Amino acid sequence: MTIITLVQQVNIAEKLKNATDSSYQTGVIIGSFVPFVILIGLAYWMYSTAKKRDKNG
Repeated sequence: MTIITLVQQVNIAEKLKNATDSSYQTGVIIGSFVPFVILIGLAYWMYSTAKKRDKNG
């Protein structure tokens, strides 16, 4: 896998304009937010783990 595929820009507005129906639009919007939700969850997990470690140590 190359770095180019990791940093590709997805044109959400273009996908929404060419959407076939509203369920596709909903899927595109949810799919665009999933990576951010995962990153926020990972950051919270790291924060809580570090906080517990600091409290016990």
